[in-house]
Amino acid sequence: MKPLFSIIIPIRLENDYLKETKNHLTNQTYKNFELLIITDKISHTPNPANKRNLGAKKSNGKYLIFLDDDSYPQKNWLKNIKKQIDLHPNFAAFCGPALTPPDNTIFQKASGLVWSSWLGSGGAGTYRSKTMSPRFVDDYPTVNLIVKKTDFIKVGGFNLRYWPGEDTILCLKLTQLGKKIYYHPSIVVYHHRRNILLPHLKQIGRYAQHRGLFVKIFPQNSFKLGYFVPSIFLIYIATLPLTKYFTLLYIYLFLLFATFLSFINQENNLLISILATVTIPITHLYYGLLFIIGLLKKNLNYQPHQVNKKTGHYIGG
Repeated sequence: MKPLFSIIIPIRLENDYLKETKNHLTNQTYKNFELLIITDKISHTPNPANKRNLGAKKSNGKYLIFLDDDSYPQKNWLKNIKKQIDLHPNFAAFCGPALTPPDNTIFQKASGLVWSSWLGSGGAGTYRSKTMSPRFVDDYPTVNLIVKKTDFIKVGGFNLRYWPGEDTILCLKLTQLGKKIYYHPSIVVYHHRRNILLPHLKQIGRYAQHRGLFVKIFPQNSFKLGYFVPSIFLIYIATLPLTKYFTLLYIYLFLLFATFLSFINQENNLLISILATVTIPITHLYYGLLFIIGLLKKNLNYQPHQVNKKTGHYIGG
């Protein structure tokens, strides 16, 4: 019997995170799946989009599940995916939240709080890092993305030219065909965060530059106010000595303090709450700058992750 699911994980080298992921997959309550791990050696390239396409080509499942090597699923993850497929067989894709693992360091948890907070993410993608209500979406990362194989083939798979952003293009192609991408809070994985501050910012910078570029070439699911807000905030702060219009700054500081209180209530940890709160404005300013740079560029060249050859883990962000 052919598997219902083909789980595809692109990696540079084997690492401890991948071992953790495989353990959680072994313990799934739903067992009808195959696992395809595509390394540099197998694909002859570090490009993760190429690896995912190769995995899809080799797969036998009706649905392709794209998972990162530094993420792992809850025990009923596959069972919950199948439930949503049974309820909505005509939907092309499904996705769910990628939460911060409870055993992450305080520096990783602080990064996770930034991603999951409304202020930290600019309201543009809070549901990606936090459990929220079911909804249709038009853009979702490959950390927890399930796509019907026939629809994946129809749109030609992943674009090999861009990383990050190949998932944004895939989702755009699906929606342009009139297909639905359904987010459900029961489809949960845990995603290891980058440490604050430099690894966190390095990751943010990649996303910001590509989103700025995509605003011009893929505006259908990238031209959104939430992506522009950090750049607007950066320009406001830069011109504040000239304009002396402090009202917006006071509002921002009020929202930042309110977010700080919500962090304390959520984490019951003062240090993590302080770290996350301080990181938010730094993240906004850095994202705002890199977004503008991406907006001004004609193209961005693919730059693979640097990897520690002993541990298999990525270096930096």
